[in-house]
Amino acid sequence: MQHLRGQVEETIGAIRQSWAGEPTWGIVLGSGLGRLAEEIDTEAEFAYADLPHFPRSTAAGHASRLVCGQLAGVSVVAMQGRFHLYEGWSAEQASFPVRVMHALGARSLLLSNAAGGLNPQYEVGDVMVIEDQINLMFRNPLIGVNDDELGPRFPDMSAPYCPQLIDKALATARANDFLCHRGVYVGMLGPTYETRAEYRMLRAIGGDAAGMSTVPEAIAAAHAGMRVAAFSAITNACSPDMLGETTHEEVVQAADSAAEKLSTIVKALLTAN
Repeated sequence: MQHLRGQVEETIGAIRQSWAGEPTWGIVLGSGLGRLAEEIDTEAEFAYADLPHFPRSTAAGHASRLVCGQLAGVSVVAMQGRFHLYEGWSAEQASFPVRVMHALGARSLLLSNAAGGLNPQYEVGDVMVIEDQINLMFRNPLIGVNDDELGPRFPDMSAPYCPQLIDKALATARANDFLCHRGVYVGMLGPTYETRAEYRMLRAIGGDAAGMSTVPEAIAAAHAGMRVAAFSAITNACSPDMLGETTHEEVVQAADSAAEKLSTIVKALLTAN
């Protein structure tokens, strides 16, 4: 990890050539949810390929842009597409943009993803605010010699997702008359979708939704001391006894159906104290 600070500084240098803003929030937009970036009053944007040390996103539905500007009157830096371990990136590389957002000034982070619903009460198009996570990727972005300037050697993970932001998200959903669940996200390595037996196991150990992202980013944010709020757009029902074939195109389309709900919650969180 001791090489990270130098890499972050080089990336910041490239961004500062075009943008002098200091974001309050960092935002990571996952599969099918990138259109929220279109609501940002853009002050600068960067293709990932133009930023030093940024990986390249190869997942369908990811625009691969870093967008800087104002959303709901708040300064933000947003990833329109993220990096996954199944693409061949390490957990450290996948969470590198979180380090950059923190170095730019963001002290709060909002993560979103498309996920399969393990909880039988969840339906396609629902939104789940993540209250906890289970890391079955068996990867961690903090492996290696720790850099104490970035965070502690053993960061606490008893509450990686901010309880106050969770409560605000749920209250916003109620005020706008739509359902928002709260649940446990299981991070899987991918890129295969899970088998029937795996879905049964994930539900048995306490999972409410499963996906292939978010966990490395949340760990890096906890290491940096950031407040984190995270959401899953439920894109398919993972019932082992009624399991149909899942395609990525269907996942992206289903995530789009949850985008308006997620946008409403995001804007409320950005303006919350």
